[in-house]
Amino acid sequence: MDASETDTTDHSGPVDLSQRFLRAVKSGEETEPIRRRIAEIDSADLDALDAAERLAFWLNAYNAATQDALRSQPERFENRQQFFSEPILTVAGAELSLDDIEHGILRRSQWKYGLGYVTNPFPSAFIRRHRVADPDLRIHFALNCGAAACPAIAAYTADAVDEQLDHAAESYLGSETLVEDETVRVPRLMLWYRGDFGGGSGIRRLLSEYDVIEPGASPRIRYREYDWSLALDAFRDDGESN
Repeated sequence: MDASETDTTDHSGPVDLSQRFLRAVKSGEETEPIRRRIAEIDSADLDALDAAERLAFWLNAYNAATQDALRSQPERFENRQQFFSEPILTVAGAELSLDDIEHGILRRSQWKYGLGYVTNPFPSAFIRRHRVADPDLRIHFALNCGAAACPAIAAYTADAVDEQLDHAAESYLGSETLVEDETVRVPRLMLWYRGDFGGGSGIRRLLSEYDVIEPGASPRIRYREYDWSLALDAFRDDGESN
């Protein structure tokens, strides 16, 4: 990495900063300089992000912050409720938790425990200002909280985020879904966020879209147990710009 990669006076956009944060974590480099740059982003620059840029930025920010925190203090994962809810990254002057990023911004103020059917009526002013306009259910196949059952991590780019999320969904559903006779056993996150996927019929449509089940099939849906073992460094190389 050359000097410009950690120059705290550069004028890189938010998406580029988020990618550099993720690359620094992956390569084991010092992350504090890039954390400072992300903390100093002007809120107006976040406002200016289009839908694809906003999605890529927050996916990268979530995954990088998670990996960075757990590499330095893996014991934090022992109390996951606290780990997910306490501040982990400062963005444009706002201290954010993983829950803020996932449920507030990327899921557009959905209540964490509402199975995808209950909106949080009292989001912070920052979340109201910077949350996505239209939540994309495929984020659930892209966010990695540090558990062994989490999806692999990619560096998302604004110009390819749709294609990358398709790849993430296809890969995760293909590897984590079991089809047995008239029953399909899907990842447990599809229960936790059942409403995000459109309920049982939406889950079946999604499985059909990604060729996990035959078109028109209507198998019983069962949910697999989630492996919460700590597992870091689940990076994949596709879509990463260096």
